[in-house]
Amino acid sequence: MSRAVWLVLVGIASVQLGAAFAKDLFGTISPTALVWLRLAASALILVAIARPRLRGRTPRDWQVVVGFALSLGLMNFAIYQSFARIPLGIAVTLEFIGPLTLAVVGSRRARDLAWVGLAGVGVMLLGVERTDLDLVGVLFALLAGAAWSAYILLSASTGSRWQGLDGLAVASVIAAVVLMPMALVAGGTTLLEPRVLLIGAAIGVLSSVIPYSCELVALRTLRPSVFGILMSLEPAAAALAAAAVLGELLSVWQWLAIVCVVVASIGATRTGRAVQTEPVPN
Repeated sequence: MSRAVWLVLVGIASVQLGAAFAKDLFGTISPTALVWLRLAASALILVAIARPRLRGRTPRDWQVVVGFALSLGLMNFAIYQSFARIPLGIAVTLEFIGPLTLAVVGSRRARDLAWVGLAGVGVMLLGVERTDLDLVGVLFALLAGAAWSAYILLSASTGSRWQGLDGLAVASVIAAVVLMPMALVAGGTTLLEPRVLLIGAAIGVLSSVIPYSCELVALRTLRPSVFGILMSLEPAAAALAAAAVLGELLSVWQWLAIVCVVVASIGATRTGRAVQTEPVPN
């Protein structure tokens, strides 16, 4: 395999291990407080690297980046709430329905719609063992998927108006500021403990900085279609990370559901309409 492919795989492993380690800490730190620590840590690092230029920005520039920030914050908040309630692999599988649907929306080709149908089969298979799934957790995962779709649509506009990492850095800061009140209520004085701050920084590096850096370098030489196919492995990677770190073992039906969504995502990437997006630290 090429170096670029390995970098994408490292990024996938890093983001899913970060999610698994984060979930393992939910008994000590609330999901809301932990996701805020992750966003705050990644925002500080991105601002230090990018040093975004703020002068001379038009009102439209700020409107776009604020929308981008809200989608980023909601995506992270919702998926962490989902992690707290349902298995990690299933949450990421359900989240993938958002970008998968976006990849084929508006298409009139039967084969593109078939991929959505296959993903739908996967979702129905997850309902075979309903006792294992919390409805609120499922809804949060679907909300994260919808926010991911909005993130994808807004990333192109943000990238065209904000150079390099500037847009992502500014959006990360805004998202962290928006989530701060809820995090302070949920975390309280726990957020002042050095150990907790270090944990948040580590999760931010694992879940955001490392994967984004790997993907950014990989995309310099990797075709977007190949990148999309590799990213389709996220649900399976999440399930493996959860099994290794958390001991979350899925049933045969649940693994079959993940396979359906992964295959559908790969198929949509190969045959659907391309949607330009930045790498997502999800």
